[in-house]
Amino acid sequence: MIGSLRGIVVDRVPSIEKASAQILMEVAGVGYRLTITSATLEALPPTGETFLHVHHHFWEADQKLFGFASVEERDAFEGLLTAHKVGPALALAVLGTYSPLRLAQVLADDDVDALCEVPGVGKKTAQRLLVDLKSVLVLPVLDADDGSTLDRTGTKTGLEPSAIADVREALDSLGYSQDEIRNAVSGIDPAERDSAEPGDLLKHALRVLAGG
Repeated sequence: MIGSLRGIVVDRVPSIEKASAQILMEVAGVGYRLTITSATLEALPPTGETFLHVHHHFWEADQKLFGFASVEERDAFEGLLTAHKVGPALALAVLGTYSPLRLAQVLADDDVDALCEVPGVGKKTAQRLLVDLKSVLVLPVLDADDGSTLDRTGTKTGLEPSAIADVREALDSLGYSQDEIRNAVSGIDPAERDSAEPGDLLKHALRVLAGG
């Protein structure tokens, strides 16, 4: 089973659906045909050697290679395939619409309407996908270790105020989990983040954790 390839992309053909593309990658004189996402297509260097994480997919009478620029994207693709009635085409459509980080936000928000934006997905399918994917998909966390946060497109919005970082550190030292810390910090009024003292913000976070 092929897990990765390093070589030269000698041909690339975007698909009409725009969610994926076909490429021919030459590795040590052998050409491999891969299907890749639109995000991976954009990430490919114009010339020179490139490296792709690969999912080697088998059917009863066929097999196909899918390439990804990041391991997170490949993991999301493989997670999608474990959901009920999700095949490679639908998995590619999902990742052609949302990055793994954005998909994590969609699932965290129970955003059925966002899943309906995936080509070929109606409301009933979106509702089923939401349940299935939340139970099987392992996706990136929605905030980063450097104190930055992610907006709804999965883009970092910059470093958090130092007071918030202090609150996170204090809650961590008190033994709270990362999920509890994330919920407590999200419950703090954004208008207070830049102006309030760390001690006041910590008290507010503890009240959120206590359900007050």
